[in-house]
Amino acid sequence: MPIILSKDAAKSLSRINEPDYSRIKTAIAKIPAGNIKRLVNASSSYRLRVGNWRILFDMRNVISINEILPRGSAYKN
Repeated sequence: MPIILSKDAAKSLSRINEPDYSRIKTAIAKIPAGNIKRLVNASSSYRLRVGNWRILFDMRNVISINEILPRGSAYKN
């Protein structure tokens, strides 16, 4: 399945330090394997947990990564 990063996700990824950056890139490449859960009240939205980072994405015909956020701010509205 093709993977597309949003503008916000690419910007967040560019600001992450090198060890976390490589772990996140590896985890994204292995989707749908990993610590993935469906988000509540969202039909096709999921989260991937990588250490203290959360990758929020939609999975339909394409995996669309919307945000890459630290754990504490990932689920706040």
